[in-house]
Amino acid sequence: MSLHWRIMGATVLVVLLTVLASVAVGYYATQARLGVFVDRIGTEEAAQLARDISREYTAAGGWATVDRALSEAGYIYDSPREGENHREGEEGSSELFHQDQVRVVITGLDGRVVMDNLSVLSPEDITSELEGRQETVFDLANDQPVGYVYVDVNQEYLSTETHGFLNTLLYITAIGGALTIGIAILVAFWLSRRITAPVKALTEATQSIAQGDATRLPVTSSDELGRMSEAFNRMTSALETQRELRRRLINDVSHELNTPLSVIKLEAKGLRDGLQSPESASDHIIQEVDRLGGIVTDLDWLAETDHGELRLAREATSVYELFTAEVNRWQPQCEAGQVALSLDLSPDLPSMDVDRMRMSQALGNIINNAIHCTEAGGSIQLKVRQEGDEALVVSITDDGIGIDAADIPHVFDRFYRTDQSRNRGVGGTGLGLAITRAIIEAHGGTVDVASDGPGQGVTVTIRLPVSE
Repeated sequence: MSLHWRIMGATVLVVLLTVLASVAVGYYATQARLGVFVDRIGTEEAAQLARDISREYTAAGGWATVDRALSEAGYIYDSPREGENHREGEEGSSELFHQDQVRVVITGLDGRVVMDNLSVLSPEDITSELEGRQETVFDLANDQPVGYVYVDVNQEYLSTETHGFLNTLLYITAIGGALTIGIAILVAFWLSRRITAPVKALTEATQSIAQGDATRLPVTSSDELGRMSEAFNRMTSALETQRELRRRLINDVSHELNTPLSVIKLEAKGLRDGLQSPESASDHIIQEVDRLGGIVTDLDWLAETDHGELRLAREATSVYELFTAEVNRWQPQCEAGQVALSLDLSPDLPSMDVDRMRMSQALGNIINNAIHCTEAGGSIQLKVRQEGDEALVVSITDDGIGIDAADIPHVFDRFYRTDQSRNRGVGGTGLGLAITRAIIEAHGGTVDVASDGPGQGVTVTIRLPVSE
């Protein structure tokens, strides 16, 4: 069964059970309260009838006129149907309730029947214990009991009205419940369609992606379903980016691997054919092997940062010594490329707890990129200063080939290389800045890149907390 029908069925079932429970509770609660209400009314009328009979008895000096009290109270019926329309039209009269023939029996103290309004018992009959509401009749002249009146002996008091009211209530409630269920079905159908439509679209889009086709989901709301569609669209964009980066990685890595392998192969052939001296061939082979090792190291670093396994061996390090050593390390390569490398250190820089080896790698990746992207006669400047008491700011600025504005948001993406670096033949796999960012962020810092455009150079800014 589809999710659409399951949601619809569950919603309708809940509404149906709720309606049935409401009808049952309402019916039986009303029945109970109505019974209490009818019993109270019957008790009050029985007491009133007993007072009326007492007055008639006192006035007549006996039972001769007690039928008048019953007649005035509406308990004397001239025909079988008269009780059903007794005093019809007399609004406001309590006798309007007496649509059922309510049996009233009057007895003396000795249990002899004085009067039975339905003539079930004859006068002077001896009664057994009667049901109904019993009230005592008094001779008001001397305040002495003279008999009893039994009202509603057959338990018919307001029976028709009670059952009619309950049946009407049940009928109205059933109609309301049916309407509620009908509306619930329509709402459940609409709601289930609304919920399942994005899920169905997501399923189809996922299948399209599995087949290699990029697709987007329409975002029609800001609720969880809308956020799901937005998240899927972001995932699709990320997958497209990763596909492009993977394609570039394959091209770049194959190029980076082919070059040293070709050199090693040529050197080995030259050594075999006697065209190359062992010393020269071994130097070239070692150099290319080191290059291959660098590619493998970069990939290992990438895997390490991906799995959250980047661990730092922090130690108290002099900022002056760290940056001086780094400049000295890259100075020979700058001189070979005729690039000026300078260091501008603010005085009294504090020591910091950093992983010196990994920080050297992060700085080295940036400086190496700057060297490869700077023409002969250009310059690279490292500037280190303290910003307040909280951060150490390092800026590495070159006047090289620069970066296009469209590339800046992607320079830290793995395997990403700008068109300028490709056109200039700059080597690398595009992992250096991604690794640098992982190292800096592991130290609690941030790294940003800025450029005014192609040919305008690049500035990489690192901010490190002085105390982490």
